[in-house]
Amino acid sequence: MRSKVNEIKISYKRGLKSSMWQKISSSQDAAELLFEHWDKDTIELQETFKVVLLNNSNKVKGIYQISQGGIIGTLVDVRILFAVILKSLSVGIILTHNHPSGKLMPSEADKRLTNKIKKASELFDIKLLDHLILAPDGDYYSFSDNGIL
Repeated sequence: MRSKVNEIKISYKRGLKSSMWQKISSSQDAAELLFEHWDKDTIELQETFKVVLLNNSNKVKGIYQISQGGIIGTLVDVRILFAVILKSLSVGIILTHNHPSGKLMPSEADKRLTNKIKKASELFDIKLLDHLILAPDGDYYSFSDNGIL
């Protein structure tokens, strides 16, 4: 008797031509893009974690929401994060999450998670360019700009 297994397919669907993709040149570029695409109805209510997926020219392939949590936190499964990064064949990433309280300073948990993702990124030759914390008013904190990445 022959064994049967499920077939696994991995795909990435483009909607925009690459010439239309936005280039990220600074933390401000990334923060403006992210704030524009954030749900304004929940940014003050729930913490959400997203990843910006980039090509080798730092052009945005897409933004993927990894998790949405509660008032003071959200869980990030690093395996799911890297499944998305690898499936999209991204070579650079920008991590982001919001602080509903408006407090921009990263917590120790934020720093630990960023370091864990940074180590995994290095293993796969993926550039972790930044981790941004967004406030409901559009202000942001950049790990890279503040030298803690």
